[in-house]
Amino acid sequence: MGRRKAKDAEAPVTISSITEEEEESIAGYKRSIAEMEKRNRELEERRHKAEIELACLEKAAELIKKGRGISLEGLKNREKALVIDALRKRFRLKELLPVLAIEKSCYCSKAAGTDRHKKLRIAIRRLFEENDGRYGYRRIHHLLEREGMTVSEKVVRRIMRDEGLATAYMRKKRYSSYKGEISPEVPNLLTRDFHADCPGKKLLTDITEFSIPSGKVYLSPLLDCYDGMVVSWSIGTNPSAELANTMLANGIANLGDSCDAIIHSDRGCHYRWPGWIELMERHNLTRSMSKKGCSPDNSACEGFFGRLKNEMFYGRDWKGVSIDDFMSRLDEYIHWYNEKRIKISLGGLSPLEYRLKNKENKSIA
Repeated sequence: MGRRKAKDAEAPVTISSITEEEEESIAGYKRSIAEMEKRNRELEERRHKAEIELACLEKAAELIKKGRGISLEGLKNREKALVIDALRKRFRLKELLPVLAIEKSCYCSKAAGTDRHKKLRIAIRRLFEENDGRYGYRRIHHLLEREGMTVSEKVVRRIMRDEGLATAYMRKKRYSSYKGEISPEVPNLLTRDFHADCPGKKLLTDITEFSIPSGKVYLSPLLDCYDGMVVSWSIGTNPSAELANTMLANGIANLGDSCDAIIHSDRGCHYRWPGWIELMERHNLTRSMSKKGCSPDNSACEGFFGRLKNEMFYGRDWKGVSIDDFMSRLDEYIHWYNEKRIKISLGGLSPLEYRLKNKENKSIA
């Protein structure tokens, strides 16, 4: 008996082998479990982030009284700091900062109530509002220097971004007055050289359209390449030959009898009809035209239209505004553009200030 038991103990124990297919199946199950766990973690992270965003929106509406249209992106940094302070017990700071898109250093300064740029911030907002929200950080920087406040452009840009002080910007399809080759071709004499050493030598014109709920309004200006001044302009509800000819007649009167300017335009029909040509020839003015469909040939005038619409037209609600009221506001803007709107290229002066300054310098010399 003892010998038989010893032999039984020495006999090997056999285990049924696992096939390759079963091994692959087990590995597949493990991969599926890992993917499901990863997916669950991602869903949990997204759920938690959505919970934080909802909590931030609710707290912002409660604290700042912004109403139903509130958005986290539109909050100012000091408002974001208030929301974070109110939610610190519920969520971690490192979770709140990215949701509200604010740097930790900025939050800490706002939360501590130490704003070393407080006076500057007030001045920037005042200048921005005084100019009807039309100035970016560069022009605001020039105005601050005029008031004796020394600060870098970067600081002004950052404060304006924090305060949500941004000019409206939009681009829409432009009005075209091209009606085909209705008169002989005129050469491009400027060849995109919009520099002029003295007033009244190179002038640009075009027509642009404004569409508001009350109807459409058209502007025909005459710009001086010397300083960008709008020498004359006409505003109407019809882009007719009369609109362009009235502007030209007023421009000739403002320029004086000694005018021998080049007047550059696109190939629009207004500048190819007999009335326009007769006015130009009678006053010894030289015609110049862009190539067909080539807006860069008149880019300086196009740039004026872009600035005008960004600063005065786009981003504003024109419902309930009559055509006459709109034309009055457009006329006021052009007066402001000539007399008060500063240009970086003119050393922070308006076209009128620049022209008067140069006239004084010449009289002294």
